[in-house]
Amino acid sequence: MTAPFNHSAPDIDRITGRRRLRRNRRTDWSRRLMREHTLTVDDLIWPVFVVDGENVRTPVPSMPGVERLSVDQIVVEARRAAALGIPVMALFPYTDPARRDEHGTEALSPSNLVCEACRAIKAEVPNLGVMIDVALDPYTSHGHDGLMQGEEIVNDITVQQLIRQALNEAEAGCDIISPSDMMDGRIGAIREALDDAGFGHVQIMAYSAKYASAYYGPFREAVGTSATLVGDKRTYQMDPANTDEALREAELDVAEGADMLMVKPGIAYLDILYRVKEAFGMPTYAYQVSGEYAMIMAAAQNGWVDEERIIMETLLAFKRAGADGILTYFAPRVAEKLKAGH
Repeated sequence: MTAPFNHSAPDIDRITGRRRLRRNRRTDWSRRLMREHTLTVDDLIWPVFVVDGENVRTPVPSMPGVERLSVDQIVVEARRAAALGIPVMALFPYTDPARRDEHGTEALSPSNLVCEACRAIKAEVPNLGVMIDVALDPYTSHGHDGLMQGEEIVNDITVQQLIRQALNEAEAGCDIISPSDMMDGRIGAIREALDDAGFGHVQIMAYSAKYASAYYGPFREAVGTSATLVGDKRTYQMDPANTDEALREAELDVAEGADMLMVKPGIAYLDILYRVKEAFGMPTYAYQVSGEYAMIMAAAQNGWVDEERIIMETLLAFKRAGADGILTYFAPRVAEKLKAGH
């Protein structure tokens, strides 16, 4: 039997001063009208993995739904991205171990995988932006982002190699150069080299706050560095305990000529994203990294979370924290959902 209505309930209007926030949440149209942050297809950058061969689509086991793609299949997906309105694809190579050496020489080859993929995309889908990392880890036999002398990652010699890599990518038609190596001074050195070589139009998105994180495991599997990495990257990537240091890193990158800033990883570093955006007001991006993707997919496949809702909620979290865009492996799925009006 239903309990009688309690006429002695507290006088909420008196307590709240008649300010009832639930009024604005009562209907769908009102919730949409009041929404402070929105996610659009223009916020998406799609990271993809390039592999040797033709008509190759190889699943990445730790990233359900993600594949390594040969150049011809990258072009197929580039057409799909353009049709969905995704502004940029980011290219990452799975380099044959036989072509990796201590110096990351393959990074300088005009015919390396990302350069070939970039040229192919630009030939078929010229209005799609292409972003390529500048870092040596996919090309070195030791799996580090820089060159080694003994057990040390040497900064200044590495920067010289990164300059050559950046110029090689710019010559392939890359639109956004993305130094992810975390070497000191590399943004200014690369900017100067690009300008002097006639690539003043090429943008730089600096991985300004890239943390030495445990969230990168599936990515390292995808690019083939998990088996080759010697030691760890804590001498050059940031300590997860630090926040003020991220602002100092970003400040240097801004001063050296970065056009855009990035925080990586994403969800666990929303406080860093917020502080970087508030401090500099620069175009600022977050990378929803492979470990974040894998965690969501694993939980969803076990029925522990609502897959579609949690994907959208995490991406909105980046926007709420100040991101102007997000690198996410969910990009095509989200773009299709947004195009359908969901």
